[in-house]
Amino acid sequence: MMTRSQQDRRAHRLTRPSIAVAAALAVTAGVVAAAPDARTAAPGPKLSLIAASASVTLESWKDDPGVHLDLGTYLTSENGAFELKVTRKSYKDPVVIAQVVRDGKKTRTKALPAGLVKDFTGLPDFVQISVTDAAGKVVLRKAEPFCPNNASGRVRPDAPANSKYPQSCPVNPFTLGSVWGVENGWAANTYAGYYSEPVQLAAGTYTATISVAKKYRDLFGIENKPQSVKVNVLERSWDGEEEGGSDVGAAAKSAHAGHDSHAGHGAQHAPVRPASATSGAGPTYNVGHGPYPPAPPALPWALKKQAAGEGGLGRNGFSAARVGDRTGQTDGSRQAPGARPNAERPTGKASVPDVPKPDLRSLPAYGITVSDGYEDVPGKDYLAFSANVWNAGPAKLVVDGFRSPGKELMDAYQYFYDAKGKQVGYTPTGTMEWDPRPGHEHWHFTDFASYRLLKADKKESVRSGKEAFCLANTDAVDYTVKNANWHPGSTDLATACGQENSISVREVLDVGSGDTYTQDLPGQSFDITDLPNGTYYIQVLANPENQLKETDYGNNSALRKVVLGGKKGARTVKVPTHHLVDAN
Repeated sequence: MMTRSQQDRRAHRLTRPSIAVAAALAVTAGVVAAAPDARTAAPGPKLSLIAASASVTLESWKDDPGVHLDLGTYLTSENGAFELKVTRKSYKDPVVIAQVVRDGKKTRTKALPAGLVKDFTGLPDFVQISVTDAAGKVVLRKAEPFCPNNASGRVRPDAPANSKYPQSCPVNPFTLGSVWGVENGWAANTYAGYYSEPVQLAAGTYTATISVAKKYRDLFGIENKPQSVKVNVLERSWDGEEEGGSDVGAAAKSAHAGHDSHAGHGAQHAPVRPASATSGAGPTYNVGHGPYPPAPPALPWALKKQAAGEGGLGRNGFSAARVGDRTGQTDGSRQAPGARPNAERPTGKASVPDVPKPDLRSLPAYGITVSDGYEDVPGKDYLAFSANVWNAGPAKLVVDGFRSPGKELMDAYQYFYDAKGKQVGYTPTGTMEWDPRPGHEHWHFTDFASYRLLKADKKESVRSGKEAFCLANTDAVDYTVKNANWHPGSTDLATACGQENSISVREVLDVGSGDTYTQDLPGQSFDITDLPNGTYYIQVLANPENQLKETDYGNNSALRKVVLGGKKGARTVKVPTHHLVDAN
């Protein structure tokens, strides 16, 4: 497993070019803000494509060539927020999208064309990119998707201090609802980040022309103003050699040295490339609970710049942005302050008041693969998968654990709140235990969920050894449900799960969010070594012992059909589509 510092350093390859455009965005923003009709036009947002800088420097690697086209272009929204609501009624129904226009106290919803989006990751083929070389020859044409919730920042000083919209677009294949938006007076980066495939460009100087696809210009009234950006491609290698356009040279080397110094808190480090996504599932809203976290999403370049005195300086005098999943931070912007437990055990009589409660639901399993037991359990075959339990609300799930001095287990309590957020009751709800295994090392709430492999007749065949969990809001499953929190806390393990010497822990599953666990490790996945080939169902069961109080206990189970084949040591799995969702 990679260390936190390694995760930080590997992200530099994706993030360094856009640090240079952060200051330029503020300059460009002044031009946007000065438009005479920016806030006097007809109701509805005025959208514009801008370039934060006239030039960017991008990197390629000799042993693994590929350039990430982070060109520093943004979509701005003036005269109101740009808001989209994306939903599906069930997995049997297609994804539909509508634009929400707010004019004072009036709100109107405009249905957008059927089939415009297929999933919840963004608007497909929104940005059109053409790249020409120094001789004027077109060497690349590419279309990129656009997530309005992508890395963003204000473009004028009187814009709202914070955006009300979520800070990413969910990629979990079983997402049910999402809200996308660019806040009024803000801009969102059009670069797709980690989810954008790199392109092949040799070291040298190019010109990129970026425009919004015509169907989106017509749909949202965006003026046809392509942006032109000069691109310097710098080729790098593990030994530190660099080649590039005529204006790259020493300045780029100095910038890289500054980034390395910051990442290592003063120590020099060799470049580190991004790791591939987890073997158990594709990248999710956050990193989930897998031993192999995926590379981070796009960094919000236009947000507040770090002070120059923090460490090594990058280009334009700003210290290198730090990304990754660490205490208080998940993707470089999304703050995840630890939810603090009550200082003492609750006193008085336990009660379950008549107030809103959480509604725990399971998503069907996905990211399904077969593997052997590696060196840990040789000679075994395992069925690995990812599972998610989410909270459909209307109230958040809050569980506190308290440990008596010297005891290994914590006593757990579920808390209840009235409509004003005042605590009005609590009830005992089992225990929490410390998990010392590598990849865990945090407090688990017991009996939160159960994973079972059912035979074709849907009777239990195998049960996963994983039944205790640290709760964290890793995935935005449905942000259209009542009381959904678009900015949940406790989004990473460092803030949610406590330390070995903790005296108390609070774990929260907020409304609209879910908690993904990957089953990469032997003992957590299903042992299928001696199972006959045939049809089975992976069951994800939330709250299996009904210890947690919730509004509905009848929707806690989700089944996913799988077909096992092959022979011992070379097992196979086929995963049929789940209604309209084609994701294994």
